[in-house]
Amino acid sequence: MNNLYQYITEPRWREVLNNEFHKPYFRKLEEFVTLERQKTTVFPPEKEVFAAFNATPFDNVKVVILGQDPYHGEGQSHGLCFSVRNGIRKPPSLLNIFKELKLDLEIPIPEQGNLLKWCAQGVLLLNATLTVRAHEAGSHQKQGWETFTDAAITLLSEQRSGIVFLLWGAYAQAKERLIDTEKHFVLKAVHPSPLSAQRGFFGCKHFSKTNEILKSIKKEPIDWTLDSMPTLF
Repeated sequence: MNNLYQYITEPRWREVLNNEFHKPYFRKLEEFVTLERQKTTVFPPEKEVFAAFNATPFDNVKVVILGQDPYHGEGQSHGLCFSVRNGIRKPPSLLNIFKELKLDLEIPIPEQGNLLKWCAQGVLLLNATLTVRAHEAGSHQKQGWETFTDAAITLLSEQRSGIVFLLWGAYAQAKERLIDTEKHFVLKAVHPSPLSAQRGFFGCKHFSKTNEILKSIKKEPIDWTLDSMPTLF
């Protein structure tokens, strides 16, 4: 059986999450994911399961965007919620995120859907479940991932301050219970999916509001533009 946690390479995340790696639920989770990969295709690839943590070091996190599940289509998921690899068609929810960016900050909709540039500035793009069976949405839910990612959110809440949490949709908003709202900032809206975006995601102005908050606490705002991003990831 593979030790999944070997793929968390960011030193501070490895340090703060170390206790989780040795708990019985995580060992059962590792066994489940290993068996799944032996039987079928699982996304994202093994080395990218913890890409969100590796791309946004624990001490650099300024903003957290919470997703639910990795994309389950071929070549889409690379370990960052809502993000897709370069050259992959933008899924509907991501396209709606870009539409709101244009409404909010007049940022043109980018050609690519890769959000790695945001991560480099301190935006943690964290899914609650970090793996999924190909073409089966939600297939790895309730196997232990939620316990692990809840622990990550709790650790950020306890050990950091002044983080802006963007909670889109009921699933993400349920995570507010893990966040100390005396120390952190929470912005809530409906999910950007086509089913709900018209009911309050468009016009939420979360991107400009996030930057206003960051500037108010003397932190560098996020440059939400994407077309100047690297093309190798």
